[in-house]
Amino acid sequence: MATVLDAGEIGRALKRIAHEIIEHNHGLESVVLLGIPTRGAFLGERIGQFLKDIQSPVPVGTLDITLHRDDLRMRPPRPLLPTLIPSGGIEGKHIVLVDDVLYSGRTIRAALDAIGEIGRPATVQLAVLVDRGHRQLPIRADYVGKNIPTAASESVKVSLEEIDGKDCVEIISGA
Repeated sequence: MATVLDAGEIGRALKRIAHEIIEHNHGLESVVLLGIPTRGAFLGERIGQFLKDIQSPVPVGTLDITLHRDDLRMRPPRPLLPTLIPSGGIEGKHIVLVDDVLYSGRTIRAALDAIGEIGRPATVQLAVLVDRGHRQLPIRADYVGKNIPTAASESVKVSLEEIDGKDCVEIISGA
């Protein structure tokens, strides 16, 4: 197991992503963050705090994608997680989806399906802490904390203080 990001590096990556979101959207008017549970939700909250500290608060919510996954029949049942859409909704907003690791692109495809059931945003952007490659669908992140090329036999483990008691990103070989 090799650590590729420590707590300080994660913090700097998220702060940089916050600055990029402001720059790309020419401010924060109409920006809404939606974190994909579990770790994406916590990362969304952290980016939201950085945005508040840098410029102004933005609505932050969560988006459960469980029922939109294309692998439901291949996995054991799992509980639905909360979808919390901020009170202003998503119609006409600039949505920034937040997730921990971008790999095949299937999670993001499911998130796009879930968003389509809720409303019609002006744009949907993607922020990820780690992009590890190996895409199976034509999906690309707009904001990336770190690109970490991996072998297909490796996995990327993101640990966050809120869940795991520490912040780090590790590559696990042979998983």
